[in-house]
Amino acid sequence: MTNLALIEELKSLLDDGKVLTDAESLEAHGKDWTKHFAPAPLAIAFPRTTEQVQAIVRWANERKVALVPSGGRTGLSAAAVAANGEVVVSFDYMNKVLSFNEYDRTAVCQPGVVTEQLQNFAEEKGLYYPVDFASAGSSQIGGNIGTNAGGIKVIRYGMTRNWVAGLKVVTGKGDILELNKGLVKNATGYDMRQLFIGAEGTLGFVVEATMQLDRAPKNLTALVLGLSDFDAIMPVMHAFRSKIDLTAFEFFSDKALAKVLARGDVPPAFETECPFYALLEFEATSEEVSNTALELFEHCVEQEWVWDGVMSQSEQQLENLWKLREYISETISHWTPYKNDISVTVSQVPAFLREIDEVVEKNYPDFEVVWFGHIGDGNLHLNILKPETMEKDEFFAKCATVNQWVFEIVQKHNGSISAEHGVGMTKRDYLQYSRSEEEIAYMKAIKAVFDPNGIMNPGKIFAPESN
Repeated sequence: MTNLALIEELKSLLDDGKVLTDAESLEAHGKDWTKHFAPAPLAIAFPRTTEQVQAIVRWANERKVALVPSGGRTGLSAAAVAANGEVVVSFDYMNKVLSFNEYDRTAVCQPGVVTEQLQNFAEEKGLYYPVDFASAGSSQIGGNIGTNAGGIKVIRYGMTRNWVAGLKVVTGKGDILELNKGLVKNATGYDMRQLFIGAEGTLGFVVEATMQLDRAPKNLTALVLGLSDFDAIMPVMHAFRSKIDLTAFEFFSDKALAKVLARGDVPPAFETECPFYALLEFEATSEEVSNTALELFEHCVEQEWVWDGVMSQSEQQLENLWKLREYISETISHWTPYKNDISVTVSQVPAFLREIDEVVEKNYPDFEVVWFGHIGDGNLHLNILKPETMEKDEFFAKCATVNQWVFEIVQKHNGSISAEHGVGMTKRDYLQYSRSEEEIAYMKAIKAVFDPNGIMNPGKIFAPESN
């Protein structure tokens, strides 16, 4: 069947005008934030209902057409890239909060609900949705579930996985499954909900998600600390966590901060220049908690772990301090960074970073390297910035040659090659550094059960021949 005939059949399954094939739409919806692969989808489909999603999947099985899910397209592993004539299934029009239960503290969302939309909805109800990151204004719940997104509050609240009470999915076979149904306790065999969280759309599409909400935090307060060296980070974190329940513990290097400050729209936290910085957040629920934080700061200064610091005194200052950390990704995007999103257990972070840093400095002597990350949960973001004079393909090729050495260190420390960005296409060739041969075989077997014809986001997580 010709592509034109396939597109006409697809149009018959959806509302008028909800299949696009113009060049601009194919380019925009066929990619995510990665720049490694050129988008080349067959068409973009915009379902409005679960039944339309099911119809698309059943049609794709019949016609052997590959499908790629599309949400906010903020991913960093090319999991939402359609580079080989796939049909992109965009959930932009399935974007409603369908229901809310004040007693269960749950909201049933369609997959196209934007993260910030759910955060605002929870706030209106006097509650809180804690999964948060820089792309909250455009990322979608379905994509967050597909990659098990983490972000800046993991040290206190955990990953997206911790907040999914139930799922309705359309499997790769075209079946509709309702998984867990919002239950807190459910001991009836396999929890298939968990299989779809982090599966990057390779098993099926999430069409509804029951999201757990929490009580709203009180008087969030941030401390930005200038550290004497990287070895100071662990004792500082230990000191604060021993006395205060932190909601965040982030770190960034002087190079990362310099890039943000050069924009000119965020004031510096203080004048002292330091090699590394930590951002701590906690609930200042009483004067006693605030005084404890100041005493801990003074202790860290006495130990010469900290050179300087500032604590937010208003909501505006809190926002400004967070911008120093949250604006890093957007700011360095100008340099087409090569990103590695890696993690180990928290106790191993200093040794792990030193080993990685030695490899990077040795092999990238002419490249600028920017470190930042969610240090409180062992997640480091290694960003290598492309020189202005170097072509993108040459730059990515040079970076890729060092990946093996970086991931060998990850494997040595029993870490993860992708802490929160997923595998997609950028990490699929390195999966063996985090997963055993036996684990990968079981993962492929699971995919074969849910997606026997291999139409669901092929080439993601596993190489194409493995589908």
